Amino acid sequence: MATKNLSEYDLSSVPSASEMKFGIVVAEWNYEVTGALAQGAVDTLLKHGAKEENIVLKHVPGSFELTLGAQYLAEFTKSDAIIILGCVIQGETRHFDFICEGVTQGITNLNIKYNKPFIFGLLTTDNQQQALDRAGGKLGNKGDEAAVTAIKMLALRDDLTK
Repeated sequence: MATKNLSEYDLSSVPSASEMKFGIVVAEWNYEVTGALAQGAVDTLLKHGAKEENIVLKHVPGSFELTLGAQYLAEFTKSDAIIILGCVIQGETRHFDFICEGVTQGITNLNIKYNKPFIFGLLTTDNQQQALDRAGGKLGNKGDEAAVTAIKMLALRDDLTK
């Protein structure tokens, strides 16, 4: 179980996002959670200098569709990095396992195929409360963390390609 607030980080350790372009794909399923994750990601990108016109936010029906939604953003927008936000809550069947595994493998494949950051922001929790705790609750917001990760990965790319 996470014990760290996901929204706490050293602001000075995050480069400016002023010249970066971001795609964000958000699952509509569990929207109380995923909407909060999306808001956290957008707010964090803006806080670090991203321009509103350089953030494309799109929704897909559920977490399984996140991978294809992210691929669409890579192919049809000029996004430098794609942030993937969803929430899968453990139930009584193995559905949880199949969805989580599929999305994880899909996102890994997209990172390699497109040679750009696809940031894993899929909550995989045991219950609704754990999800809420990570979507602006007592453990912060995983959307914030995903946005910071996207900025840092683009800064790493830029540093290595100078």
